[in-house]
Amino acid sequence: MLNRKVLPLVLVMIFAGVFWAFQSQGENGKSLTTQQKILTTLGSIIEQNHYSPKPINDAFSKEVFKRFLQSLDPDKNILLQSDIQALRKYETTIDDEIHGATLQFVPAVNDVYNKRLLEVSTLYKDILKQPFDYSKDEEIVLDNEKTVYGKNEAERREKWRKKLKFMALERYTDLLDQREKNKSTKDYVAKSDADLEKEARDKVSKIMDKTFDRLKAKFTDEERFNVYINAITSFQDPHSDYFPPVEKRSFDEQMSGRFFGIGASLREEDGNIKIATLLTGSPAWKSGELTVGDVVLKVGQGSEEAVDLTGFAVEDAVKIIRGTKGTEVRLTLRKQDGSIKVVSLIRDEIVQDEVYVRSAILNGKQKIGYIYLPDFYADYEKPNGARSASDVAREIIKLKSENVEGIIIDLRFNGGGYLNEVIQMVGLFIPEGPVVQVKDREGKPTIYTVNEKNVLYTGPLTVLVNEQSASASEIFAAAIQDYGRGIVLGSSSTYGKGTVQRAIPFGKPLDFFSGRTEFGAVKLTLQKYYRIDGGSTQLKGVIPDVVLPDEYEYLKIREKDNKNAMPWDQISKASFRKWNGTVNLSEVAQASQQRVKSNTNFQLLDKNAKWLAEQNNKIYSLNLEKYRAEQQAIRSTVKQNEKLTKLENELPFEGLKADNSKYNNVDKEKGERYKTWLKNLRTDIYINEATAVVSDMINAKKSVAKN
Repeated sequence: MLNRKVLPLVLVMIFAGVFWAFQSQGENGKSLTTQQKILTTLGSIIEQNHYSPKPINDAFSKEVFKRFLQSLDPDKNILLQSDIQALRKYETTIDDEIHGATLQFVPAVNDVYNKRLLEVSTLYKDILKQPFDYSKDEEIVLDNEKTVYGKNEAERREKWRKKLKFMALERYTDLLDQREKNKSTKDYVAKSDADLEKEARDKVSKIMDKTFDRLKAKFTDEERFNVYINAITSFQDPHSDYFPPVEKRSFDEQMSGRFFGIGASLREEDGNIKIATLLTGSPAWKSGELTVGDVVLKVGQGSEEAVDLTGFAVEDAVKIIRGTKGTEVRLTLRKQDGSIKVVSLIRDEIVQDEVYVRSAILNGKQKIGYIYLPDFYADYEKPNGARSASDVAREIIKLKSENVEGIIIDLRFNGGGYLNEVIQMVGLFIPEGPVVQVKDREGKPTIYTVNEKNVLYTGPLTVLVNEQSASASEIFAAAIQDYGRGIVLGSSSTYGKGTVQRAIPFGKPLDFFSGRTEFGAVKLTLQKYYRIDGGSTQLKGVIPDVVLPDEYEYLKIREKDNKNAMPWDQISKASFRKWNGTVNLSEVAQASQQRVKSNTNFQLLDKNAKWLAEQNNKIYSLNLEKYRAEQQAIRSTVKQNEKLTKLENELPFEGLKADNSKYNNVDKEKGERYKTWLKNLRTDIYINEATAVVSDMINAKKSVAKN
């Protein structure tokens, strides 16, 4: 995902102004009048600004109608076919509502949905009272696209029976396996099949209780309206979204690595939300009133009435505990001695530095630096806020001070981030020239360039990517590849996202610092970007110089697997000069590919990945023996894959000298996590091949120098 923080001022003022003129009413500030305004304004924004807007007409309405109902009831086990038929009178009126007609569709859906939800919230309890017969030869289809809504209550009940039976079967099988594993353990008391079967149903019952508690507590009429808005935006393309205020704040926190909270992490246990850890120096730690294991019952904002967390997931609780710096949050806790205590805390800045760039050194025959970048993050709200490009620069300086001869940049699972950061980061490795071309719906491309004649690092370079390396990651990998600056290694292609989004605010500003507004924002695709060779990364992604088989290769998780993805295209090539390196990169890449082909781990991993992907499309048996056989085969393959991706002989990775105090003296748990991270590097088969490639580049460079 690419985002540009600064919007055209006129655009911001126009859409903020729409909401200045009226006051909100009703729950959480979204009356039907407000919802109507949001809907019509959204339609205007899409039609006037989206890179390639779909016509908002009857065909559009039909698709949004289907997508919205699928989002509300993905398993098609809450609504009935008669409900869908009754709602079809709105199937071609959604475009009219977007263009100003009275909002009727969502209120009508809410009435039906609330009624059906109440019915099924008691249905599962009745079904789970009786034991399941796992000797029957029956099956369940879990692919939502291949299922249909029940014709009547009896069919809906049957869908629930099979769903609950499948959930119980999963747990029953696990319990049987545990009994088999522990049967020889001293003093172990084995339970009967009947007892284990009941225990499995009890586990499912607790899960469903929690699920329906959350639906009742969180999935309100207003939340369903948000889902409706997202059905409209995501139909334009997969990366256009609507963010209500809390979600917008959460998005900003993710992009900046900074938030305002209390410094306590949470976990869910036995249906309760508990304090998991306390960050040293944070408000929670300083208060001395919170203890790991305390149950958080309620959360209150200042003097407002506290919100009961029954039915909340951990992420829901986190979002309401966080807020604005200097504001009060009140936690109602059940202490471990059973007492109830209300603790008042003042939110302060919490920096998530573990989501920032970090590096390590391979201290082998050659010193090779390793830089891990999880996102192209930036905190533009602070003049001295974290910036991924400048942070990477600091890591390079630290690595150079320890005399590394080559560097690996790891962008696996890096989903992207800010455009400006990736442009600046390319400038750390390439002296001058274009980095990326960006085009909006109107005109010819804008070429973004770097002009750093004294680049920070000129040595051997490899870039690691995979299927989830997206957007800004793909810009970086493509630039390195197009310039011939280094070698890109990874899965057969990266994610394939070649679009640029910007957040457009709704409503009155909440403050004059963050840019957040009363009704959140819509993140809309306004531009597409292209490689300097003219090709888009959209759908195709970046094809690495060296392909490394992995366990995700055949899963349908790339951009090209999304039906609403925008098409691939190309534009004219930008003028640029290739990197004047002394190493023949194609020879190094060919040597690497030969190693991969002869590596039995990589080849077996590829075979297993293909087989596992095929299992995702299967119809599942509800017969115990058949299910156990299927699951045993899957578990054995997954376990084998875990072993295949780990090296038997560890790589000699160590932390940087400059990082000793950062991870060893301040926070013990943080230090332990850092040590675990280093340990994982030492056994990573992909990093091993990347180091081999860098080593070949170092040797080739030395060989040229001798000659």
